[in-house]
Amino acid sequence: MTEPFRGAKLALLAGDRIVTILRDDIPTIPWPGHWDLPGGGREGDETPEACVLRELREELAVDLPETALTYRARGIRKGKPVWFFAAEWPGFDESAVVFGNEGQTWRLAPIDWFLNEAKAVAHQQENLRRYLAQRRP
Repeated sequence: MTEPFRGAKLALLAGDRIVTILRDDIPTIPWPGHWDLPGGGREGDETPEACVLRELREELAVDLPETALTYRARGIRKGKPVWFFAAEWPGFDESAVVFGNEGQTWRLAPIDWFLNEAKAVAHQQENLRRYLAQRRP
C-alpha cells in the first residue's frame, strides 16, 4: 500500500518553457488567480505517479507515460506528504492540449518568467528551482 499523501504536481518542461495553469480566481481556494503547475489531490489509493498523470490528463488532455517522470521529490504541505515531479518533453505539442474545466487558462511559459512571476505559486517556484539546480543538460 502506498503511503498516504495529499497530492502531486508536475513541472512539464519543453526546452526552456514550462506548462502552467492559471488557477481560478475564487477566494475560497488556495492561491486564487495564481499561476500553478498541473496536478492536484490524490484520489482513492492511487500512487503519486498515477495521481499526477491523471491530473495532467484531466487538466490538459495530455498523456504522459510514467517513464517520462525523471525527477521525484517528496515534501510536506499542511502537515501531509506531497509529491513534486518533473518531466522533460522537448517535442511537446501544445496544439494537442485540450484545456479542462479547472482554472482560467493554461500557458507554455518561459521558465524564467514562471520563476519570477509574482502571481505564481511560491512553493512551486521553489520546487522548480530545486529541480533545475540538479538538472542535467
